[in-house]
Parts: sequence; structure tokens; C-alpha cells
Amino acid sequence: MGIGKTLLLGFIAGATILIGMPLGRMRRPSEALRVTLNALAIGVLIFLVWDVLSAAWEPIDEGLAAHHESGAGLGSTLGYGLLFAGGLTVGLLGLQQYEAWMGRRVRRIRQSTGPGAMASQELHPRGIAAWSPGRQLALLIAVGIGLHNFAEGLAIGQAAASGEIALATLLVIGFALHNATEGFGIVAPLAAEAEVDSSARPSWGLLLLLATIGGGPTFVGTAVGHSFTSEPVSVVFLTLAAGSILYVVIQLLAIAGRSPRRDLIYVGVLIGLLAGFLTDAIVTAAGV
Repeated sequence: MGIGKTLLLGFIAGATILIGMPLGRMRRPSEALRVTLNALAIGVLIFLVWDVLSAAWEPIDEGLAAHHESGAGLGSTLGYGLLFAGGLTVGLLGLQQYEAWMGRRVRRIRQSTGPGAMASQELHPRGIAAWSPGRQLALLIAVGIGLHNFAEGLAIGQAAASGEIALATLLVIGFALHNATEGFGIVAPLAAEAEVDSSARPSWGLLLLLATIGGGPTFVGTAVGHSFTSEPVSVVFLTLAAGSILYVVIQLLAIAGRSPRRDLIYVGVLIGLLAGFLTDAIVTAAGV
């Protein structure tokens, strides 16, 4: 399949993340809806952690099996293991350290009391540091999902470059359905903020930016996968995604813990998990 048609498939697979984004613009969503969206996001993200870690662990598992069956060397397996551990560590602890650094920077700026020599813009945080906690969390979710979707794009590009049109089509269908659920995960923190302050509604531009960060890497990964394939690169991106998604899940669980609606939390997490496995079943049907 040519690069043009392949890129179109990647675009379709990634663009469906836009489906859930308008929910972030809702005015004063009810507590039930806010708690349910947060729980759905947790369920979907937990599934994504399982999904990406399973894929990243596959070459390690195969290497260990080959060693057991035929005595094959463990050099490459050890290398994959180091990439696995490194990507997971950077994805999880890297975000935690970044958040801590950004928090310290914001506190320093707000505590500055210098005289008029300091311009007003220097007394207040700028850029992402000036964003509300909900918007920062939505950005982190989008980044984690984007890393995961880059690996999905690699699979689409590889299948199309190999001439496996049916496989590539099934992958696009599966990933498109899957990405449609991921949009809800991104807007969940934004809906929570809108519950407290209706003026905190995100702009359409911000929603489009977050959707691009989360879904755009599918398109980029498709282009890269059509050009060349690299299992080590795939392992790195998958584990980076898993670590960042784990970080976000911990943040969302803390938010969920403050709600008295335990029933909605458990039901929402269950539905999110089942939605993830249901959409993934289409991909599995393609033999991946």
C-alpha cells in the first residue's frame, strides 16, 4: 500500500479521539456525570497499562522461552529487559519529578515580593505552569495516550508496508474504536473543574490541542512504521506510555477517593475496562 493511503488510515485511526472531547465543554456537569467520567477514564487507562506492558514484554518473554527450549543466549533478552525497565522508570518517575519541579517553580514565583523592578509577568507563572491542576492533568493524560498511540501507528504502518491490507484495515478499525474511548479519559479532569467553576470550561482550541497530542502520534507512528520497523524503539515507547499512564491513574484514583459515590466509581471503572477489552478484541481478531 502506498504512503498516501497508509497515512490516511493512520489519520482515521487517530482522529476518533475527537469524539469524546466536546464533553469537556459541558456547563456545570452533574456530580454523577463527573464521577462517572473520572471512573471511565481510570478503567480505560488501566486497560491501556495492561495492553502496552503486554506488548512491551513480548520480546522478553519470547527470548526467555527460546532460552528454555533451545538454550539460546540471553544477551538480547537482557537488552530488552533494560529498555523495559528504563522506559517504565522514565515514564513514571520522570512525570513525578517534572510535576514536583513545576510545583516548586510556581511556589517560588508566587512568593516573590520584589519591588516594581520585576515585571508583573515575572511575578506569576507562565505557560503550562500557569495552567490549573485539571488542565495539567488532562495534558499528562494526553501525553501518555499519545505515546501509546504512536506504537499503535507503528503497527498500522508496518502492516500496510508489508502489503497486508486486510490486517491494516482491521487494525485501523480496532484502534479507531479504541481511540474513541480515550477522549473521555482526557476530558475527565476538565469536567471535574467545570463542576466547581463553570468559567473554567476549556476552549475549543485547548480541546483540539489535547486531542492532537493524544491522537496525532497515531498518524506520526503510521508514517514511521511504513518507513522502517524497530522492536527496541517500540519497546521504549510502549514502556514510556505505560509509566506515564500509571502516573495519571494514581492521580485520578486520588480524585475518585474524594467522592462519596463509590457505586459510580466501581461501575465506571468496570465499564471502562470492558470497553477497552471489547475494542481490543477487534484487533486480536486480526491475529495481532
